[in-house]
Amino acid sequence: MKRYRRPYNFATPHWMRNIQNVLRDCIIPLTIFQAIRTLLLPTFFDFILLVVFIYLTVRSHYNPL
Repeated sequence: MKRYRRPYNFATPHWMRNIQNVLRDCIIPLTIFQAIRTLLLPTFFDFILLVVFIYLTVRSHYNPL
């Protein structure tokens, strides 16, 4: 007799996965906007923010949930 196997349960709750999916969809337009803003008015804070957005974009692209 086979034992009942539970389907794989994700490590993160459902509501957190929804938030991550929404943020993943928004990060590319935010990165493009920040890149244009950094080209027009470059400040140190804009540069740091652009680097963070690029990191998050690459991380979400190569590390899907």
